[in-house]
Amino acid sequence: MWNIAPRKLNGRTPETPPPPPPVSTQPAPRVAAAPILQPTNDYMDLKVSIHQELLGLMNLAALETMSREQIAAEVAELVNEQLHQKSHLLNALERRNLADEIVDELIGLGPLEPLLKDEAVADILVNGPYQVWVERRGKLELTRVKFRDEKHLQRIIGKIVSAIGRRVDEASPMVDARLPDGSRVNAIIPPLAIDGSLVSIRKFSKKPITFEEMICRGSVPRAVSEVLKEVVRCRRNIIVSGGTGSGKTTMLNALSTFIEPDERIVTIEDSAELQLQQVHVCRLETRPPNMEGRGEVTMRDLVKNSLRMRPDRIILGETRGGEAFDVLQSMNTGHDGSMTTIHANTPRDGLGRLEQMIGMSGLEISPRAARMQIASAVHVILQLERMSDGKRRMTSVSEITGMEGDVVTMQEIFRFRRTGRGADGAILGRFEATGVRPKFMDYITARGGKLSPELFNPDRDLGAEA
Repeated sequence: MWNIAPRKLNGRTPETPPPPPPVSTQPAPRVAAAPILQPTNDYMDLKVSIHQELLGLMNLAALETMSREQIAAEVAELVNEQLHQKSHLLNALERRNLADEIVDELIGLGPLEPLLKDEAVADILVNGPYQVWVERRGKLELTRVKFRDEKHLQRIIGKIVSAIGRRVDEASPMVDARLPDGSRVNAIIPPLAIDGSLVSIRKFSKKPITFEEMICRGSVPRAVSEVLKEVVRCRRNIIVSGGTGSGKTTMLNALSTFIEPDERIVTIEDSAELQLQQVHVCRLETRPPNMEGRGEVTMRDLVKNSLRMRPDRIILGETRGGEAFDVLQSMNTGHDGSMTTIHANTPRDGLGRLEQMIGMSGLEISPRAARMQIASAVHVILQLERMSDGKRRMTSVSEITGMEGDVVTMQEIFRFRRTGRGADGAILGRFEATGVRPKFMDYITARGGKLSPELFNPDRDLGAEA
């Protein structure tokens, strides 16, 4: 590993494949969000100094053939040597943490690595080199994580984007990227970012949240989940609406578990986040333009191509532009049961946004014709909200019922009614049925579905929560 010839490391030459280190020499795991050492200037200087020393000794090509555990064991040995030479008095735990942070610099994303490993963290927000925020349980928290300086932060950004063949510099100061685990990254550097580079990481959940978990958390009542199961199974088209971070993709993943395993599904996303459990899934992802501004593949291109792939259902991660027209067309031409998400604060706002996006397709189509397309294609709209207490809840289930004049008509079937606030700041409320019997009941019954009329009884308590 080290670029010193003919030096041996622990009795081995660099050409000899390194055996796995003994268990006792492996670094102990760190607490993700609370490093033992405070990131003071002296500590940062010490870490950078040792890191630079190791870079001078390393054979970087050898890193690719070694596991993280092997690299960590070798780094720990060299760190101990360097600390002894520099007469730094650190205890064993502090030395292990220092070695781990240097390994993160070598093969990971430096100070961000512990946060990426913390399963409680949903978002990582870097506001310049000295301020890193995370979202845990729907609330933002300021961490003690820091970068050495702006140059250090930009080096980590460069490592992220270079892995997917992108670049970020003054000529191209904004970039969207994706980590190997699927986490979504957006970065913007000076001169556009005035106070230092800004990085936003939406972490990719390794374990998709099921409807059962949502029920336990009070996000969705069981009665509503029973209705949605039949809506999906009987191939009604669904739009999941909500604001940023309200759980739209999570809901789409949960809804997809109700799809029959023998159906052919095509998913289309800007950044692959959907985790469908079926076997027959074809995943498509858009491609940004290259450095010369060529080679871009848009969502609309993929929607058009998917129609030639014989899909039973098409699932879009998000509808945000002219592809809305093609999505509605596909829903109206034999691809029943398709689903997508849209950014909107209410179901009615969602319909308005769909109409606007149809206009973005560049086609000459009248507002009434666009609304007729929407009324014919969309059957159910689910509204989600991330509330001020940090919890994500489904706040409304609405059904599109048709057109009256030039207006798309809809009726609300279930809703979440707020009743106040608890002493701890939690939102108090209850789920309730509006008493409206949905039109899709006859459609579901004709296809063998079984939904009790009692599910829509407004006097039934669907669940209160705090």
